[in-house]
Amino acid sequence: MRVLIQGATIIDGSNRPSYQGDILIEDERIREIGVGLPVAEECEIIAAKGLVAAPGFIDTHSHSDLKILTEPQVLPKVMQGITTEVLGQDGISMAPLPMKYIEDWRKNLAGLDGISDDISWEYETTERYLNMIEEVVPGVNEAYLIPHGNIRMEAMGLDNRQPTSQEMKKMCEILRRELEAGGIGLSSGLIYIPCAYSRTQELIELCKVVAEYQGVFVVHQRSEADDIIPSMKEIIQIGRKSGVNIHFSHFKVCGKKNWDKLDQMLALLDKAKEEEINVSFDQYPYTAGSTMLSVILPPWVHAGGAEKLIERLQDEGIRNRIIEEISIGLPGFDNFIDFAGTDGIFITSTVTEQNQELIGLSLEELGKRKGKHPLQATFDLLVEENNAVGMVNFNGSEEVLKRLMKREEMNACTDGLLAGKPHPRVYGAYARILGKYVREEGALTLEEAVYKLTYKAAKAMNMKERGLIKEGYYADLTLFDPETILDQGDYVNPIQHPVGIEYVLINGNLVVKNGVHTGARSGKVLRR
Repeated sequence: MRVLIQGATIIDGSNRPSYQGDILIEDERIREIGVGLPVAEECEIIAAKGLVAAPGFIDTHSHSDLKILTEPQVLPKVMQGITTEVLGQDGISMAPLPMKYIEDWRKNLAGLDGISDDISWEYETTERYLNMIEEVVPGVNEAYLIPHGNIRMEAMGLDNRQPTSQEMKKMCEILRRELEAGGIGLSSGLIYIPCAYSRTQELIELCKVVAEYQGVFVVHQRSEADDIIPSMKEIIQIGRKSGVNIHFSHFKVCGKKNWDKLDQMLALLDKAKEEEINVSFDQYPYTAGSTMLSVILPPWVHAGGAEKLIERLQDEGIRNRIIEEISIGLPGFDNFIDFAGTDGIFITSTVTEQNQELIGLSLEELGKRKGKHPLQATFDLLVEENNAVGMVNFNGSEEVLKRLMKREEMNACTDGLLAGKPHPRVYGAYARILGKYVREEGALTLEEAVYKLTYKAAKAMNMKERGLIKEGYYADLTLFDPETILDQGDYVNPIQHPVGIEYVLINGNLVVKNGVHTGARSGKVLRR
């Protein structure tokens, strides 16, 4: 297939100034860039005057891990110009998955990735999982991080304990096997089970393996709130001791009482740079976050897996202990109720039909609806839904967000959970950066923003021949109108595609044309 893009404003992803030109695409690659390029035979013409031609956007923190198998077009991403996403986030994802843990692990994942009986869960390894993605023909390119929690589960189960020397060796062997299958690095979510049970040395040993493969360690750190400074120091120490490239997931600081920690956070980033420790981070352009509702529970409640969690929540004595610990706080526990409040946490997804009417309520409103203490009503909901509940929590600051956005370490992400009534970032994060933060507020130049949406992300994930408009590179491109691009969704009506995205090409194929999806799916699995 040939496509000729004529008269575009080319912003090539390198952070250099824009220029006018044409782009000729043949098959999967960019063949030529110039001015007045001749029209080749059997060539589709895109008249791009007034449009910016940018590299396809790269989402370095995605939760399409299950949806890519059941709804492979991934329309929420494609329609905002995303052509590549990185799965396997937060240390808990689809693979590896030993057969004996399937049912419990599905419940553990449900609040992040949803739940489905429409696929076979008996794939066991990353190799087979990635093959399944290839078989459905994904709508975007998919890369995969090997999840720490899955490795730990295969090596030593879901218990709250430290690995023996033999188990540590086994974890490293599993990680090597999965990196050889194509994983681009390791992820961990140190507030999620079983990752939260690990100590620093365990992560250092695993990251030594990742460093051998020139991979990246992508991490949801232990604290994004009260303990964010020691939390950051731990992650930077892992980079220092292992030599791995560090990438902080959805970097932020939660809770008004913690916003003044930002200067200390930035000083730690500066010090890491001075030490030549390679550190990057991604960010979504909203002051509210989103994750599984069960993160409000102290880590010990999760020990042994989702079935044990549900059992504990059915014990009145344990419930009272949980409420007390949430009230007074625990060392090392990121307390979402403390920094967001029951009035700042909203239900976004449930599985059962009977509880669909609760979507959109805050935990405070849930308690009033049920005539109970908000946390008691929340525990009931988690039991009824077998832990498969998503939430949005309001905890951030626009000032902090913009200061982080300007940092050289930053690239964009969605961190989008696709189930239920999602956070608006699922549909609008990239258009929001280009519309609100570039055109309306001038927080970034257009060239800076495109760089952070494309080549900066590709470099952070060590992706080759993507992220730039460059001859010989893969033809992943997004064409948008810089005067109109803007997100449309909000927290009340989040399921809305943005305006201003006119064309999207993935591996040389037109996937969006004149703002309408063509039905094409031309993504690839991007193995290491």
